[in-house]
Amino acid sequence: MGRTQLQDAVPMTLGQEFKAFATTLGEDLARLKTLAPEVLTEVNLGGTAIGTGINADPRYQHLAVQRLATISGQPLVPAADLIEATSDMGAFVLFSGMLKRTAVKLSKICNDLRLLSSGPRTGINEINLPARQPGSSIMPGKVNPVIPEAVNQVAFQIIGNDLALTIAAEGGQLQLNVMEPLIAFKIFDSIRLLQRAMDMLREHCITGITANETRCRELVEHSIGLVTALNPYIGYENATRIARIALESGRGVLELVREEGLLDDAMLDDILRPENMIAPRLVPLKA
Repeated sequence: MGRTQLQDAVPMTLGQEFKAFATTLGEDLARLKTLAPEVLTEVNLGGTAIGTGINADPRYQHLAVQRLATISGQPLVPAADLIEATSDMGAFVLFSGMLKRTAVKLSKICNDLRLLSSGPRTGINEINLPARQPGSSIMPGKVNPVIPEAVNQVAFQIIGNDLALTIAAEGGQLQLNVMEPLIAFKIFDSIRLLQRAMDMLREHCITGITANETRCRELVEHSIGLVTALNPYIGYENATRIARIALESGRGVLELVREEGLLDDAMLDDILRPENMIAPRLVPLKA
């Protein structure tokens, strides 16, 4: 069941939900792959003290960058403006921001996994996360979502790294930023943390997730959100009234619709087929 503002919204499949997770992380992976060679391959070798190139052979910049590119195997290029490249840390701010964005998305996904697996008796309980360790010394049988929780905390650290790096980039004065050691440390730390967190989440959580099919079906069938699917057929006023009565009485939406004769069973079955509730659909016009 899809939810907005933690309230029942409209039906969706777990496949749709998890595909959205994959899409959002895939977008960031693609951006990181294009951003790194775009902003992290320009070097200021040859600028010497402040970027003017004093005391350097005119051939040095080109030869040194070329040699470093060969040794490192990276597509390094000389900075077009050595003075700017010596003083400005904007490339690192941009790349760190992208790492932070990925961490934010990953943490939000972990929040969703924790909510969807909450319970098992009094929560949403649409999915099962792999049990990795006993959850409590005083509550027998309790199993906590420790892997998503750990990834949440890694994401918080990456967000903190980005803030520290941002302040360090801003903290430079005039022609040199002496905070570069911290900037470099935070970039590499965020990369390492993000990689390890993703590997841990995949290996110890994602690959072992299972669906509680009975629970998912039960939540949809008893949800007030079904009136949204019925709205084009019974009208907004009827749908609102049915929803209110269902909430007040605890009765099911389908039971009330049948009782009032608003739709016959064949029409209800067609409208409420899962494939008809999870995608756009032409609604037949009334005669």
